Amino acid sequence: MPTGTPPTPPRTDTTRAQPARVYDWLLGGKDNYPVDEAVGRRLPPQAKDAARQNRAFMHRATAWLADQGVDQFLDIGTGIPTEPNLHQIVQRVVPAARIVYVDNDPIVLRHAEALLVSSPEGTTEYVQADVRDPGGILRSARDVLDFSRPVALSLIALLHFLPDDQDPQGIVRELVDALPPGSALVLSHAASDLHSDLARQVTEEYARAGIRLGFRTRDEVARFFDGLDLVDPGLVTAPEWFRTEPAPAEEDSGIHAGVARVPSGGTA
Repeated sequence: MPTGTPPTPPRTDTTRAQPARVYDWLLGGKDNYPVDEAVGRRLPPQAKDAARQNRAFMHRATAWLADQGVDQFLDIGTGIPTEPNLHQIVQRVVPAARIVYVDNDPIVLRHAEALLVSSPEGTTEYVQADVRDPGGILRSARDVLDFSRPVALSLIALLHFLPDDQDPQGIVRELVDALPPGSALVLSHAASDLHSDLARQVTEEYARAGIRLGFRTRDEVARFFDGLDLVDPGLVTAPEWFRTEPAPAEEDSGIHAGVARVPSGGTA
């Protein structure tokens, strides 16, 4: 069941593109505006593939973790709800699972009620917050999640919206350090080293819309997993990550993705 009612959302700015709405357009959603569509249409066709691959990776990774018994999820950078949402995937496996969604985009808050439709046994909550305030997120999440037991932290297609001067490494470290042993980090990230020309084009188009990006190499993305135990198959492209059959179709990708566990001795 939901634990609260989201506050009244602030007015949505339809004059500037927003990452969540551009992503919604790339996924074929309807919760976007002409300014967002304009950005999406200027992106290379592979951007739609990347959005789909991100979503499919999230489905596989969270379903697998739920099957392993993880029943608490902290999803930061939730985006506009697109069914099936994370809580729907997880609660099919573990009906009593508890999920906290976090996003800073007002349009996501407008759709928060869709994120709060939990199974009767479980709980969902939505927190309006910015990933650049990890301490605030953790304080809110502790109202719903029990951090003495494993928690899966989901950072899907989020960190490439944090250039290096916003200290994404420090943010992830603060979040991961709060996780008890047995917890997991689920992460996907746009690559700067797989298709450099396309990555440059995407970065430039977002910059024209006033959105800064920080695509990273595989080695740079691997640093987010420092001190954690990567789950097989390790840090791979999004379509290459799977744990149960059937295997995803083989396809080219510009997305690094991985899942890692917090070891019994804690993070290094």
